[in-house]
Amino acid sequence: MLVLLILHLVAALVAPLLVRWWGPRACYPLALAPAAAFGWALARTPAVRDGGAVVETYPWVPQLRLELAFRMTTLSWLMTLLVGGVGALVLVYSARYFSARSVGLARFAAVLVAFAGAMLGLVLSDDLLLLYVCWELTTIFSYLLIGHSTERRPSRWAAAQALMVTTLGGLAMLVGFLMLGRHADGYRWSALTAADLPHGGYLATAVLLVLAGALTKSAVLPFSSWLPAAMAAPTPVSAYLHAAAMVKAGVYLLGLLAPVLAAAGPWRPVVVTAGLLTMLAGGWAALRQTDLKLLLAYGTVSQLGLLTVVLGAGTPQAALAGTAMLFAHALFKAALFLVVGAIDHTTGTRDLRELSGLRRHAPLLATVGTLAAASMAGVPPLVGFVAKEAVFAAFTDHPLVLAGLVAGTVLTVAYSARFVWGAFADRPPVAPVEPDPVPAAMLGPPALLAVAGLVVGLLAGPLGGLLRPYAELLGPVDESLALWHGPTAALGLSALALGGGAVLFALRGPLAPVVERVRAPVDGARGYEWLTHQFDRLAIEVTSVTQRGSLPQYLGTILIILVVVPGGAMLAVRPWRQGIALWDNPLQLVVGLVIAVAALVAVGARRRLTAMLLVGITGYGIAMLFVLHGAPDLALTQFLVESATIAVFVLVLRRLPERFSARPLRRSRWVRRSIGVAVGVVLGGFSLVAAGARTAPPISLAFPDLAVAAGYGRNVVNVTLVDIRAWDTMGEISVLVVAATGVASLIFERSRTGPRPRRPEAPRHPGPQRPVWLRGGPTLREHRRSIVFEVVTRLLFHTIVLFSLFLLFSGHNAPGGGFSGGLVASLALVVRYLAGGRYELAEAAPVSAGTILGAGLAVSVGTGVAALVAGRSVLESVKVDLVLPGVGDLHVVSSLLFDIGVYLVVVGLMLDILRSLGAEIDRHIEAAGKREGGLVVDPEGKRP
Repeated sequence: MLVLLILHLVAALVAPLLVRWWGPRACYPLALAPAAAFGWALARTPAVRDGGAVVETYPWVPQLRLELAFRMTTLSWLMTLLVGGVGALVLVYSARYFSARSVGLARFAAVLVAFAGAMLGLVLSDDLLLLYVCWELTTIFSYLLIGHSTERRPSRWAAAQALMVTTLGGLAMLVGFLMLGRHADGYRWSALTAADLPHGGYLATAVLLVLAGALTKSAVLPFSSWLPAAMAAPTPVSAYLHAAAMVKAGVYLLGLLAPVLAAAGPWRPVVVTAGLLTMLAGGWAALRQTDLKLLLAYGTVSQLGLLTVVLGAGTPQAALAGTAMLFAHALFKAALFLVVGAIDHTTGTRDLRELSGLRRHAPLLATVGTLAAASMAGVPPLVGFVAKEAVFAAFTDHPLVLAGLVAGTVLTVAYSARFVWGAFADRPPVAPVEPDPVPAAMLGPPALLAVAGLVVGLLAGPLGGLLRPYAELLGPVDESLALWHGPTAALGLSALALGGGAVLFALRGPLAPVVERVRAPVDGARGYEWLTHQFDRLAIEVTSVTQRGSLPQYLGTILIILVVVPGGAMLAVRPWRQGIALWDNPLQLVVGLVIAVAALVAVGARRRLTAMLLVGITGYGIAMLFVLHGAPDLALTQFLVESATIAVFVLVLRRLPERFSARPLRRSRWVRRSIGVAVGVVLGGFSLVAAGARTAPPISLAFPDLAVAAGYGRNVVNVTLVDIRAWDTMGEISVLVVAATGVASLIFERSRTGPRPRRPEAPRHPGPQRPVWLRGGPTLREHRRSIVFEVVTRLLFHTIVLFSLFLLFSGHNAPGGGFSGGLVASLALVVRYLAGGRYELAEAAPVSAGTILGAGLAVSVGTGVAALVAGRSVLESVKVDLVLPGVGDLHVVSSLLFDIGVYLVVVGLMLDILRSLGAEIDRHIEAAGKREGGLVVDPEGKRP
C-alpha cells in the first residue's frame, strides 16, 4: 500500500514535466497511478472476500505509538476500487476535455494525481491520526482543484468556502479522534473496535466532534452550501471529487465507525435527522436548476443525505444496502458529470433551456446519459435499483425514516427525468443544437461507468456476497442483494417511488411556481456569506478596541493574562514540591541579584544605549550562572550571543533618537516593574512545577554515553547539536537563513548580491604619509577614526578568526563547535566594520552573504544526504581513523562537515546583518547627505 502512495507521489511530481512535453496527452500515462491502485485492489479481492484483511505497518514514532498503519477490509476495498478506477477514467477523459492551450494544465494534472493518492491513503489508513493527515491533504488538494480557474472570482470564492468549512470540520474531528484514542490502545481503528469506551457526556462529545468532520466533508446539512458552489471547478474535478472521492470521505468515515459508535447516544439521531433533511432539501432544490451541472450537484447533496442515513444507521441490513448504494452512486454520478462535460464541450452550453435535439446528433452520448440517470432513479435492472430496494428493505421497521427515504427517492426520480429531458429531448421552440462530434476519449469513460452499472445490477448476488463481510460486523445479515426478491414491500415502495417521480416530472409546468417559491428559510450560500461577514465585522470591532498601536499595551495585556489565569491556577493548586533549594553556591545568589537589579533599572532608563547595556548585563549574568552550574559550553555560547546582540543593537540605535520619549511616566514605570516581577515569579513557579512533575527519567541522561558511542565526541552539547538532535539544528539553521533573507529584504533598496562597494582612493597630502593600518580607514571622517582601534583590529583580526576555527574543530571534544566558532568569526567582522566602516567590511569579506548562507545550508544538508547514500540514517555520524606521517593518529567524524555548515550559516547571517543594518544604512545616510545641497553626512549623522 505504501508503494501505491509513493507511486502517486512520483506521478504528481513528474506531471508538470510530462504536460510540458506532451500537453493534455500526458494524462494518459498519469492515469496509470490510480489504475494501479484499482488493479491492486482487484487482485486482493480473494483476501477480503470472506472478511479477511490486508495489513501493512511501518514504524513512524514508536514512542508516541504512531505508525504508518494500513488496513484494507471490505469497505476500504470498495473505496479503493472507486478511487482508483474512477480516478483513472477521469484522467483519460481529461486528455480530451482540456486543450493544449488550457491554462494551468500542468498544475491541474499534478494536483489531481496527488489528490488521488491522498484519498487512497485516507481509505487505507488504519491509524486515525494518519487518516486525519490524508483527510486534510484531500482538503488542500480539493481547494486547489476547485479554484483551478484562478482568474475567476467564483472559483476562488468556492475554493475558499470549501476549504473553510471542511477544515473546521476536520479540526473538530481530530479532537474527537484524540478523545477516542485516549481510551484505546493507540489510534488504530482495529484497536478501537475492541476498546472499552466510556459512556455519558465524554463519549457523546467525542461522537459529535467526529460527526462534525464527517458531515462537513460530505456536505450534509447544515454544511451543504459548499458543494453546489464547488461546481465552479472543471467538470472532471466534479466527476471525481464530488461524485466518487472527496465527498465520499465523510460517509466512508460514518461506515467505518458505525460498528463502534452507532450505539452511542447522539449518533443515530444526528445522522438520521441530518441525512433525511439533506436528502429532501437537495432533491427539491435540484428540481428548479437549469444548469445541468448544478442539477447534478444538488442531486449529489440529496444522495449524500441518503448515504448518511443508511451507512450511519448501524444495522446489518442498512450497512449492506449502504455499501451497495455507495458503489452505485459513484458509478452513475461520475458518469453523469462526465456526460455533462461532454455536452458542454461539444455544444458550448449546459443550460437545459438552450439544449434541444441532442439525442439525434449524439445518440451514443444520449444513451450513456439515459442509462446512468436511470440507475440514479432506481430503474431495474440497474445497480441503482438493487441498492434502493435494499435501502427500503433495511428500514421497514422504521416507518418515519422509511417515509422520508421514499419521499426523497420520488424527488430523485423527478430530477433524473428532468436531467434526461433537459439534456437530450426535442423541445420547441428551442432550435436544435449542432454539436461537434464527441471524442471517443470523452465518451468511453462515462460509457464504461454506465455499462458497469447495468452489469453489476445483473450480478447483484455476487456483489452482495463481496459486501456481506462488512455488514456482518454489525450482526447477522438476513437478506443479501438480489435483482429479484419476489413481491415484497420494498419492491412496492420502489414502484411507488418511480411512479411518484414520473407524476412529479409530468406536472413540472404547473408545479414550477411552487418549486420556485418554496425554498429553505435560509439559503446556504447567503448564510455562509452572512456568517463570514459577521466574523469579519467582529474582528474589526475587536481590533478597534484592542489594537491601539501601543506595543507596551499589547505586551502588558498578554503578560497580565499570563499572571492572572495560569498563575492564579498554579497558586490555587500549588503543585510544586516542598523543600526547594534556592541556590547551590552563594555566588549564584549574587549573580541573580545583579541580574534582577539590572533588569529593574533598565525599565527606568531614559537613554536607549543605557537600557541596552543594562539588558546586556542580564545576558552576561545568565552566562555566569551557566559557569557556576558547570556548563562552560553553554556559558561560552551565551557570552558570544550577548556580544553579537549588543553589536546589532548598536547598529540599530544609530538611526533612533538618543533618548526615549517623555513617556512612560514615573507611575507607569512602576506598573511595568510590577508586571515584570510578577511574570518572573510566575515563570519561576512554572519551571519548578514542570521540573517536579516529571515521572520518568529524562532522556538526556543517556546523552553522555550516546555522545561517545554514537557521536564519537566527549562534548555532549556539541554532539547533541550535530548528531543526536541534528534534525533540530537543521531546522534552526534553516530559520537563520530565512531570517537573514527577511532582514536584508527590509533594508536593501537593491539586490544584496550586487557588486561590492568600491573603496574610494584616499586623497594624498603633501609630506610624509601616515601608515595605513586598515584599507577602509581613510574613507572615514577624521573625527570617527581611531588609530589605536585600527592598530588593534589589524593585529587581532586574524588571531580571532584562527581562534574561531580552533573552536570549530575542537568543539566535538571541548567547549566550542560550529555555532560558537561562527559567532567568534562574526564578532571579528563586527570589529573590522566598526574600525573601518563599510568599505573595510567589503575588504574583510569579499563574498556575498547569500553565498555563504547557501553554502552553509548546502553543506549541512549534503552531510545528511551523504549518510543516506552510504546506507546509514540521515545525519548519522561516521568516524574515519587516519594515520598521518609526522602527526600520528587522526580521528575525523563526519558530523564535522555538518558543524562547518553551521559555522558558515552563522557567519553568513552576521555578515548579512552587518551589510544591511550597517553598510546599507551607511549608504542611505550618505545618499541623504548628498541630496542636502551637496553636503556629505557621515554615518553618525553629523555634518563635517
